[in-house]
Amino acid sequence: MIADRYGMPRLAHRHLEQVVNAVLRAQFASRHDAPGEWEQALEQLAAIARDHYRTLVYENANFIPYFRTATPIAEISRLNIGSRPASRRNSDRIQDLRAIPWVFSWMQSRHTLPGWYGLGHALETFVQGDNGDEALALLQDMYQNWMFFRSMIDSAQMILGKADLQIAARYAELTPDQDIAHEIFGAVQEEYGRTSTMICKVAQIDHLLERSAVLRTSIDRRNPYIDPMSYVQVEMLRRLRADPEGPEHTALEDAILLSISGIAAGLKNTG
Repeated sequence: MIADRYGMPRLAHRHLEQVVNAVLRAQFASRHDAPGEWEQALEQLAAIARDHYRTLVYENANFIPYFRTATPIAEISRLNIGSRPASRRNSDRIQDLRAIPWVFSWMQSRHTLPGWYGLGHALETFVQGDNGDEALALLQDMYQNWMFFRSMIDSAQMILGKADLQIAARYAELTPDQDIAHEIFGAVQEEYGRTSTMICKVAQIDHLLERSAVLRTSIDRRNPYIDPMSYVQVEMLRRLRADPEGPEHTALEDAILLSISGIAAGLKNTG
């Protein structure tokens, strides 16, 4: 990230301008507190989203086998690309996994799950209450006039825009038990569609990143270079796992490391 932001004088100048711009805009923004109704709505959304997220990640016994096989978390843990071990303890529990490899592995497999899973369910549940039209109007008002809420929704837009479920489906094929893969990937796919739809309704747009033309164009231009690396990584993972002690072990790990670096650089998100 240091090289990406400050490796060249012109890039460093541009990035510092972006930082100063963000600070000034935040300082000049209105300082009134959010209405209590908005805070109550956000608390309700958070509770619904948290329960939906935990139902998949912590309460579904099939989730860990899927995560361990449909992402390169095992290879990331073995490769010398971090200052600390991937897990705090020698266990397979999600609770013991550090945040960076957790997000990194989902970014690599193009699910980008931690950035949005549960949000769509929360928004839909909130709107489908007794006062659906009023609830949606409230969320739209929050998006238009509450910087915190708008930033949250726009961040989810960005991470959804970098997901690619067609490629993620190829990673899902790495899971030995395909019944598990279909169950977990199906839940992810369903929530992806729900979240995309609900964000568009709340932000009053026709498609994700509609008001972020530069970001949308950047993603569209980078993906043709990133996607082949994802397909190569899937094949390398398949070969390495099929024969982990084979003669090509070192070469395969080197290839996976290169693909990890390339995909991370292209997506501009790591963990």
